[in-house]
Amino acid sequence: MTHSPSDLLPDTESEPLASLLRDLQQLVELESPSSDALAVCAVQDVVEGWARAMHASTHSLPGGTRQFLFGAAEAHTDPAGSERPLLVLAHADTVWPHGTLDQMPFRTEGNRVYGPGSYDMKGGIVGLFAALRALDGQYPAGGIEVLLTPDEEVGSLHSRPVIEAAARRARTVLVVEPPVSDSHALKSGRKGVGQFAVELVGVAAHAGNKPHEGASAITEAAHQLLAVQALADVAAGTTVSVGFLSGGGAVNVIPAQARFEVDVRVSSLAEGERIDAAMQSLRPHDGRVGLTVTGGLNRPPFERSAETMALFERARQEAAALGFALTEEVVGGGSDGNFTAAFVPTLDGLGAPGDGAHAAHEHIRLDRWPDHVRLLTALLRGL
Repeated sequence: MTHSPSDLLPDTESEPLASLLRDLQQLVELESPSSDALAVCAVQDVVEGWARAMHASTHSLPGGTRQFLFGAAEAHTDPAGSERPLLVLAHADTVWPHGTLDQMPFRTEGNRVYGPGSYDMKGGIVGLFAALRALDGQYPAGGIEVLLTPDEEVGSLHSRPVIEAAARRARTVLVVEPPVSDSHALKSGRKGVGQFAVELVGVAAHAGNKPHEGASAITEAAHQLLAVQALADVAAGTTVSVGFLSGGGAVNVIPAQARFEVDVRVSSLAEGERIDAAMQSLRPHDGRVGLTVTGGLNRPPFERSAETMALFERARQEAAALGFALTEEVVGGGSDGNFTAAFVPTLDGLGAPGDGAHAAHEHIRLDRWPDHVRLLTALLRGL
């Protein structure tokens, strides 16, 4: 399992990093907020051009996902084939709105490269294609299927069916989301993610003259908010956070409207079901106040499994052969790997190392990135 650095990157000497940076700049400077389908499509078009230059078969799938097939394409449409494909997941959208580049321009400072979407996860796309080029057409049996989705940052509503269908016909899934912040740690599991909204409708009344005729939606929201946050279970890895609260109007009116929104993270499906049942069973303390709950678990938990840990062990050995120590963690944030882990062994965090996802200091570590591209190349070649 010993590799020389030159056979795991497309170029030699200092050119590999320069090549990575050129491709990264091209993608980062195409701002692609999830809300702008045309902007996301522009990033996908560039990446599809890279795939076609490598003679991949490319397809546009329902919901805006792009599919790139490298190698034995027939295995991708024949689940009964003797060799199932290796599936790689990436996404083209970012959390950053148009105009962010004016405040956060693409730039390098020392061993870091900055820019919106660089770490999460345009660097993962760039590293993946550097690894695919390094394979020089020598793909594993069954080939490699890449899905580049348009909506991961907003819950993958449209791409989820495509992802799950691909997972059912794959033998292994690799996700090129970034590693754990500022480390060589891959992601061997992720919490499930849910969002709920609670709407309260009370009865307005004059706060001074006839307060007894009113039913305060805000008071009801206070009762419900505390009950909801009490559903958290630290020992079980379940977090419940009310992150948004609104209500009322004029200060001299008993408030008839209130709303709060809840973020939920769970380590197991059983915990997700418990939280969902509890949210749906909320009832008002004041019978004059109407209460409505919407939402639910939108990403199931990616639970650490023996199969995923076997994948990680393979990656750890490859990293050791390349000269660096690899670790793993279960993290709270979700990814499209949450959808595939229930169907097939999945290993996440194989993108570009750095820090600052969704933050102004978002960056990639240039002193570590080439090592992770070499690691990804070795896994694509050897799995």
